[in-house]
Parts: sequence; C-alpha cells; structure tokens
Amino acid sequence: MDLKILDESHQAEYDHLVTHVIQSWRWGQFRKSLGIPLLRYGLFDNNKMVKAFQISFHRIPLLKKSVGYLPKGPFPDSELAKALKKISCDNNCAFIKTEPDIEAGTTGKIDSHFKKSLKPLFTKYNFILDLAASEEELLKNMHQKTRYNIRVAQKRGVKIDIRNDAEGLQAYLKLYFQTTRRQNYFGHNEIYHTKVWETFAETGQVQFVLASFEGKPLVAWMLLIFKDTLYYPYGGSSRLHRDTMASNLVAWEAIKLGKKLGLKKFDMWGALGPDADPKDSWFGFHKFKQGYGGRLAEYLSSFDLVENPVLYYAFNSVDKFTKLKVLLLKALGR
Repeated sequence: MDLKILDESHQAEYDHLVTHVIQSWRWGQFRKSLGIPLLRYGLFDNNKMVKAFQISFHRIPLLKKSVGYLPKGPFPDSELAKALKKISCDNNCAFIKTEPDIEAGTTGKIDSHFKKSLKPLFTKYNFILDLAASEEELLKNMHQKTRYNIRVAQKRGVKIDIRNDAEGLQAYLKLYFQTTRRQNYFGHNEIYHTKVWETFAETGQVQFVLASFEGKPLVAWMLLIFKDTLYYPYGGSSRLHRDTMASNLVAWEAIKLGKKLGLKKFDMWGALGPDADPKDSWFGFHKFKQGYGGRLAEYLSSFDLVENPVLYYAFNSVDKFTKLKVLLLKALGR
C-alpha cells in the first residue's frame, strides 16, 4: 500500500473511513486551531484510499524529539506499523501512541512492532447506548434508580434548554470550571472548549444540554455529533440543588436529542471495567453512566510504536502528577 499525506480534497473520503469524532477532519481542524502540528494520512491500494487517520505531534520539553498521538484509529496491523514507522522517522518521533477504535475480540493479527502501552490515555471501556430502541424500551432498560431520578427531576420542575450558540457556551463554561475547581481534577482551559465549539458549530455538530432550577443553572453538557453517533465528552455541574437530580434529566434529554436527530448510538466517552472498584475515584461517573443501560464495550489495548527506547522509558517513568506529565497530557489533548 502507498502512504500519502492528505489535503482538503480528500476530506469527504477521509471522513467516510474514520470511525470516531476525534479522528474526524473537523476535530483535526480544531487541533490545528490550537497551534498543534497535525497531519492526515491515507493508505492507498491501487489508488483507492482504504485506511485513513490523523496524528498530532507533541514536542518533548527540552528535547528535539516528539511524541506522535493517534487516538481512536484503525487496527494495529502490519500495514499500519509500516506506515507509522515511516511517519515516525519523517517527524523525528521517539514513539507514536495509538489507541485503536477497535473492540476487543476483533479478528486480525496485531503487528509485533506495537508494544502494549505502559500508560494508556483513553479508557479501555465505554458505555454505548443503542438509540434505535424506542423511548419506552430505553427507559425499561435503565436501572430502576435512574428512572426514578429522572422522574424526580421532572416533578421538581427542572428546566432543560438545548442550544448551540455563544450563550450556551458561556453557561457551559461556568459550570465546567466550577466542577474542575470543586473536584480538583485536570481540565482543559477556556480557549480549548471555545475552539471546540467554534469548529463544530459551523456544521451544527455541537449541542449544549443545560439544566436549571428556579432560574439557577445546575448542569451543562457539551455534546458532539459525528456520522451516526452522539458523543458526551465534557460536562459540568453546580453544588446547588443536588436533590433535584438534574444530571439524570440532562442525560435523558441528551438521549432523546440523539433520537430526534436520527442518530444510532450514544457514546458516553469512557467507563471503568466490568468489575469496577467502588473505591476508584471515577466510580461515581461509571455508576451514573451504567444506570442508562448501555452496552459496556471493551476496546483493544493502547499500543506504542517505539523508535527511541531510551526516551520512551524515560517518558513513561515520569510520575503522572509531575509538571512534565501534566504538560504532556495537556498537549495530547487528554
């Protein structure tokens, strides 16, 4: 197969082949708007594009080497390994991290050049909800407590507003940053979220679902749309009126929005495994998502194609809480 760098003329063909919003052409535009080097590639067989993916490149601080990042890409077979080895050489990469959008159990041989990642970025599991089911079926498949909480929010008079304008963005940003401060976790800055909105609003591929009670904003989710799938990557909430169960209603309204738009799947962006530990800091998010009755999907492991073993192991020995690791995680967009 022939490896080629793609240009704007390939956009439609490219989007037809990729399977996840963060491999979409528009997501690449968003990443470029942040000043991140990014290239799109196609693998061609007899002049027909058969695989497509984009890689962002992130300079390792104080060094001339970079890390390549290919999230939610194709199966890590020999053709991809050959392509990534050339890309790594051309772009002076210490290694390229790839996290396939491929579920575990998929047939195919993983090429021996791929090493299982020491530190994955995306979660190995995810809840995916089938939007083809009727609203009645979806409610029936939910956990009893989840259905109850939705009714509580409705009875208490929680108001829902769905919009994709600048006012919706500002309402979302306030609640998002309230949440990151309250829970003391890593979050992207205002420029990042604004650029996501600006990029996807051009084509109507972003929506905000906002919940309020007695005029006070309580919950806000940013949703992205790509092909037949609705994605829930980011959200925020207030400390106020937690007893109204507004988050449960926001999730239900997001599901109904996906159905209204004719989408087939609701991707909830990540989860813990089937034997989730209640002591895990993400267990609350996992349990919340689990309540909606989606399928727990398991993906292939994350893999690294390593060109510079010394730098690779030095990079992975850095503790996740050091300044260097935080900078790299921010650069990679996680």
